[in-house]
Amino acid sequence: MDFELDQDQQMLARTVADFAKNESPVERFRKLRDDDIGYDPATWQKMGELGWLGVAFPESVGGFGGSFVECAIVLENLAATLVPEPYLASVVLGGTTLLSAGNEAQRAAYLTPMLEGETTLALAHSEPHSRYDVAAVQTTATPEGAGYRISGKKVWVLNGHHAAHLIVSASAPGGVSLFLVSRDAPGVTIETAKMIDGHKAAFISFDDVTVGADARLGEEGAGATVLDRTMDYAAAAAVAEGVGIATAMLHMTVDYLGTREQFGVKIGSFQALQHRAVDMYAETELLRSISMASMVRADDDDASARRGDVSAAKYQLATGGIWVAQQSVQLHGGIGVTDEHDIGLYFKRMYTLNALFGDQEHHVARFAADPSFAEAVG
Repeated sequence: MDFELDQDQQMLARTVADFAKNESPVERFRKLRDDDIGYDPATWQKMGELGWLGVAFPESVGGFGGSFVECAIVLENLAATLVPEPYLASVVLGGTTLLSAGNEAQRAAYLTPMLEGETTLALAHSEPHSRYDVAAVQTTATPEGAGYRISGKKVWVLNGHHAAHLIVSASAPGGVSLFLVSRDAPGVTIETAKMIDGHKAAFISFDDVTVGADARLGEEGAGATVLDRTMDYAAAAAVAEGVGIATAMLHMTVDYLGTREQFGVKIGSFQALQHRAVDMYAETELLRSISMASMVRADDDDASARRGDVSAAKYQLATGGIWVAQQSVQLHGGIGVTDEHDIGLYFKRMYTLNALFGDQEHHVARFAADPSFAEAVG
């Protein structure tokens, strides 16, 4: 695939990369792992002021009128130093869902402030037994008066521990629907959970939480369709971030091979290790190529074409991306499995990205089930 960034996109990539290197090195992530929030709201607001949060959103809601490609560029470069701000959770999950389902008033009240860095959003859709099925929703939204009464539980809600507003999927009489719920609403109980990569999520209970009719996003019963599209954006975003993780791990490993000595020589001079490094480079570039395809296809309204490229990219992340991460740790030797070395932090993030928004088994099955694939194989 022949894909080159235009001048504006190249400038965006350089700006984000410089910011990550100079203002958010890995040491910053290490310190924020033990913070109650896990990131800095002031830094989030700065990212909003720089326009990074709104690159893929239309100007009508305060964005810059770009595409998902720009969003993926930001994610890849933030990943280089593990910048902890909730770009994936708030912009990709919360933002795209609100853009797709919300009306003009809801976008102005909740989406625009988020793009400006004043607030954050969280998408509460996953349940204990839902796995990756956005339609498997046991949380209920019962009509009551002019609004609804929401009851149920959501798990592993990214940024749910701190987001000002939650977008909640619930089963209404007309089917799966989406609702805006304030984190401070009576009946909302939030328990912070620490993920394996040091980021934070939440387990959230809704106990007869009442919301008005104006809290519903879109038509009743349209929630699963909206979420299905959101998950494609999120999966493509995870792959873009994974490219940044793999690239960083490759560079760290090559640098280590050039400095670590064994038997009086640099271990990078051993031909077997040189071959391993070359294979890591090849896998990283293959991942980058399929990521480019998925970031372009993410905005495609053709569901079959979009799902095919996104699932192929997620599969490559689960194979090539994980392989690069494993080789990086192995080539670092014993120090690679200690928390003191940064390589382990990237390793854990790579595994987390693979578990989010559909793992290898899920995306292989989805790819194989697509009618276009069945036609191609006869």
